[in-house]
Amino acid sequence: MQRLAVFFGLIWFALAGNVGYAQDSEVVVKIRPDIASVEVNTADGPVTIERIQDTEHEITGYFAQTSRACPPFCIQPFQVAEGVATIGELEMLDLLADDQAMVIDARTIDWHAEETIPGSLNIPYTEIADRLGELGCTRTGEAWDCANAAPVALYCNGLWCGQSPTAIRAMLREGYPAERISYYRGGMQSWKILGLTTVEGGL
Repeated sequence: MQRLAVFFGLIWFALAGNVGYAQDSEVVVKIRPDIASVEVNTADGPVTIERIQDTEHEITGYFAQTSRACPPFCIQPFQVAEGVATIGELEMLDLLADDQAMVIDARTIDWHAEETIPGSLNIPYTEIADRLGELGCTRTGEAWDCANAAPVALYCNGLWCGQSPTAIRAMLREGYPAERISYYRGGMQSWKILGLTTVEGGL
């Protein structure tokens, strides 16, 4: 069964429209045993997502911090809302590969501008309820019609960050279908702990 899952996974990767998967046997630190890097098409051109190859590398700076005052930086629940899937890094890469899906950086623009996941779109949690039109919803009077809403994944700074959970709850209040929302709970901190590529965000 596991071999079959890997086989179909490789077929899917080969057919993915906007992501290229490299299988370099020379790479020491891979994303998966069969995937060395991922090329993502972004508004600024293709970006290769890979892991830092230095096996002695340690995370430093802001995302190395383990303890922040709570509130406001409290540990977020694993399930942010009923019907919303919580995902990890491999699922994020799958969504980046999906032409119909969108990965949303729900942090404020200053965070996004400094560092973000390649291929993600910045819609701050404070604005998302008014910007659902960018995600496939249409205005019907004062309400949103989200029948044609895109599958989306939202993230923020990490397991202690409430920006993407707040955004998700706002989307649900406006009628966005829960089954089309994913929550990358690990956010930037987990992405960086795994040594995955980041880029400066566009303003």
